Amino acid sequence: MLRSLKVLEHFRVNAVDGDIGRVVNFMMDDSTWTVRYLVVDTGGVFAGRDVLISPISFGQVDFSASRFHLSITMDRVKNGPSVNLDLPVTRQHEREYYGYYGYPNYWEYGARWGMGGYPGAMASGMYTSTHERPAEPTGDPHLRSARALTGYHIEATDGSIGHVRDFVVDDETWEIRYMVIGTSNWWPGKSVLIAPVWASRISWLDRKVYVDMTRDAVKRSPEWSATFPIQRNYEELLHRHYRRIPGWASRDRSFEANAPRRGDAPRA
Repeated sequence: MLRSLKVLEHFRVNAVDGDIGRVVNFMMDDSTWTVRYLVVDTGGVFAGRDVLISPISFGQVDFSASRFHLSITMDRVKNGPSVNLDLPVTRQHEREYYGYYGYPNYWEYGARWGMGGYPGAMASGMYTSTHERPAEPTGDPHLRSARALTGYHIEATDGSIGHVRDFVVDDETWEIRYMVIGTSNWWPGKSVLIAPVWASRISWLDRKVYVDMTRDAVKRSPEWSATFPIQRNYEELLHRHYRRIPGWASRDRSFEANAPRRGDAPRA
């Protein structure tokens, strides 16, 4: 199911033997647009230290009670590798983190979560592979703070159209499916969705996301409301409007049959 990160930001986090704090932020991989970690404020539990929690550690998520239940103990979290979250999280930090918990490295094999499609497949005892490991990727991971990305301006081909207000995540794969764009400076009261993979480039220095679409196309985009869950028919309408073929379309001949041809104008 697709969910707002702003809503999930208020969830409590429980180890198997007690509460460790609440979610205050998320660290996202901007190469695959995937949430890699929850940033948890532990308050007085661990002397006020913020900690990183991978979705691999989830035992169960109780959305009705706004709680992430982990499959690890409080001591396991408390004694984990320390990370200064005021600085970038490096690959060395991640190696220490994954080595400490005994998790396979998600960045191997070139998929979103190792060779699995979702973090649960990487939990201890559930993930095995007989394939030879590829060469270790060079450079540091592309981890970005969701809170820092909120507020980035969206630049269409013919001018500014709004700013990032929130992100919509798949609660199984933890893929960031959409950015929520507030257009209140141009069209009062309207929020729209744009997939991050549709961005042509991102300027981290200027805090801008550039998209290959016009302001008018965004203005006429299907409106999004946090009041209602995102259904497949809404996603179909959104992709058709922007002339984008979604990943699941290969399994849906009706979508391909009705997809707009190249050169068609975006639909209202």
